[in-house]
Amino acid sequence: MHNPPPALILEEVSLTLKSAAGPVDILSGVSLTIPAGQSIALTGPSGSGKSSLLMVSAGLERASSGKVTLSGTDITRMGEDSAARFRRGKVGIVFQSFHLIPTMTAIENVAVPLELMGVADAFKRAEDELRRVGLVKRAEHYPGQLSGGEQQRVALARALAPGPQILFADEPTGNLDTGTGAGIVELMFSLNAERGTTLFLVTHEESLAKRCDRIVRLADGKIMSDSGAAPYPEPVEG
Repeated sequence: MHNPPPALILEEVSLTLKSAAGPVDILSGVSLTIPAGQSIALTGPSGSGKSSLLMVSAGLERASSGKVTLSGTDITRMGEDSAARFRRGKVGIVFQSFHLIPTMTAIENVAVPLELMGVADAFKRAEDELRRVGLVKRAEHYPGQLSGGEQQRVALARALAPGPQILFADEPTGNLDTGTGAGIVELMFSLNAERGTTLFLVTHEESLAKRCDRIVRLADGKIMSDSGAAPYPEPVEG
């Protein structure tokens, strides 16, 4: 049996954006390889480039230079439409703001990516995903009728319904209270364990970062440290 390709390979990736004051370097020569099935936390101070690195890695923002290979495919120069088609079914994305469609019920929101993929039983699968996140009884509710935690669970169900190989999550608990956020975290890690989905988390929460196999710290658009693997406990002397 062949080993799957790495979920993500970044090679000397840089991102420079225009501003009124001139070009601003957001990312500078970032190189990173994430094996399939690994959970990785991207941490660092505000403004360090964490969300930008996620956007470039997921093909939502085009790198200024370098190479991005996602699930074995070079997406570096893909246009927006091509990148969106490529992501379909392979990549799930969860943001801090839930980005649900307000005029659609919970089940309709979850079914959208499945319908775009042409899945015949889209609503049956959407119902199964809502059941997994404990929200099947809220299937016919609109986002405005759901709490923040419930909306984030719907967003997570929508991201996971197509069975993506990699899930990107940008501060997924940022808008939630501690207890609700902990529930979302448990859900993500259990799905990572059950399905072997690669987990790429942007977070400022140290406790969440420590749950991951690996912690990458960013500052000023550069990788400052990379634990490379799950930290092992220090040996106890004596």
